[in-house]
Amino acid sequence: MSSVKQDHLSDLPDSLLLRILSFLEAKYAIQTCILSKRYTQLWKNLPTLSLDCYYYTNLRAFTKFVSRLLSLHQPSTSLQALHFRRTGIVEPRILKRIVNYAVSHNVQCLQIRVICDIQHFPTCLFSCKTLTSLNLSVLHPNRFEQTFFPSSLDLPALTSLSLKYFVFRVGNNGHAEPFSAFKNLNSLIINNCAVLDEQNLCISSATLANLTLQTRQNQYGKIKLSTPSLATFIFFGIGDVPVSKQCRSKAILSSVKHADIDVIMCSDYANHCPSVLLNLLVQLSDIKSLTISSRALEVLEVMFGCFIFTSNYFS
Repeated sequence: MSSVKQDHLSDLPDSLLLRILSFLEAKYAIQTCILSKRYTQLWKNLPTLSLDCYYYTNLRAFTKFVSRLLSLHQPSTSLQALHFRRTGIVEPRILKRIVNYAVSHNVQCLQIRVICDIQHFPTCLFSCKTLTSLNLSVLHPNRFEQTFFPSSLDLPALTSLSLKYFVFRVGNNGHAEPFSAFKNLNSLIINNCAVLDEQNLCISSATLANLTLQTRQNQYGKIKLSTPSLATFIFFGIGDVPVSKQCRSKAILSSVKHADIDVIMCSDYANHCPSVLLNLLVQLSDIKSLTISSRALEVLEVMFGCFIFTSNYFS
């Protein structure tokens, strides 16, 4: 008795197939067009576009593919997400085309990792009304130049923001406060950013619940937090822990329930870093779960001279 193999995948509705294809890099999602007539045009309605130069033989082929894809993608299809990564200096023309296409198609989640001058980004990105999640990693092609975070932003729907390699300008009050305009911000990741002239960075948000800081030494004066809803705090740093100790006589991290701390001590901070790290931990008064790296424990060991902690203090 012979058994007939059924094509269960083809029984799925287009919406679910498109959801599955959205997990693929665009190059491979498009290659499904050879499977059957049904797939010939299906990819043109992808709600998520992942464009990564890693999957291409050379950068010229990648640029040509991206240009062709945007020309054939269904104009009436709104974009839930677009991910773009380009090694080497990105061509301003293709960057502008990608960003303009994303914004004009009501993109909700946008991730861009490029080497370029921030001036090459079209201004429409920084006034996109549909954008809920923005992940930007922008390294200046001239290593002696800085990538300044735009000072004028209008992103009313933004709830998640991740930044890498940016420098924040200082206002007339002597500190940088780049996130105050985001009234619905829930998650913020700051990775290897800095403040101009190493002034203070102020993070003020009534809605911020998740904060991740990854720093190198000498990037900030102090990081001052005014985040009453902060529940998750992740910190990775080299040298000092720049978070201010208190705000209005109240521990600024008292609302945090979950924390992850990883600190690497360098020679410049050998005498200072352990006490600052200990003060940071003391502020976590109502913590429910705390993860501390072995390197951070070694920093504290310098202060106490020997390892005296028990598992009752850390989970």
